[in-house]
Amino acid sequence: MDEQSAVSRGTYDISMIRPAMREADCSLRGQGMSASRLSAIRKGLRTLHTLELMASTIYRFQITKQPTDLNRQLIAAMCNEMVHYQDFTVKLYEYGFRPCCLRWAYWIVGLAFGTVSRLRGEKATVKMGIWVESKAVAHYAELLERIEWDEDTRRVIEKDQADEDGHISRWRNYLASA
Repeated sequence: MDEQSAVSRGTYDISMIRPAMREADCSLRGQGMSASRLSAIRKGLRTLHTLELMASTIYRFQITKQPTDLNRQLIAAMCNEMVHYQDFTVKLYEYGFRPCCLRWAYWIVGLAFGTVSRLRGEKATVKMGIWVESKAVAHYAELLERIEWDEDTRRVIEKDQADEDGHISRWRNYLASA
């Protein structure tokens, strides 16, 4: 685990899957920002939005009908990824942006990754989770460093990154105990 992830995990409660959100938490953003800054924010939010769609879809297609602890953990992870997807949907609209029109392609990739890993068994399912979440943590770190976010959006991204790091730990622990 890199230092950035350790700091993020220590600052946020990753046991909370779906934090409360109130109407007052929504605001219009981006006024007075330069066009280049807004362009970077739009690109970053669209990237995070589509990747979270893919992640939640992977988990959705890994879940089986069996009453197992793995399925319970996959459901919790899917729910958490859906919250992240909502986080970035909200942020896109707060800035006056729209989601990427090609996001359906990420849904298809998620379907393929989720289905193939499920068919390959429990170990492959968990390893897919570790791989996807590791890529997400790295991507989050890159976008946090490269883009000048407003403080509220930065906090959402950092919380979601901490959640992803928590998923990696959870999946590694599951693999070790299996």
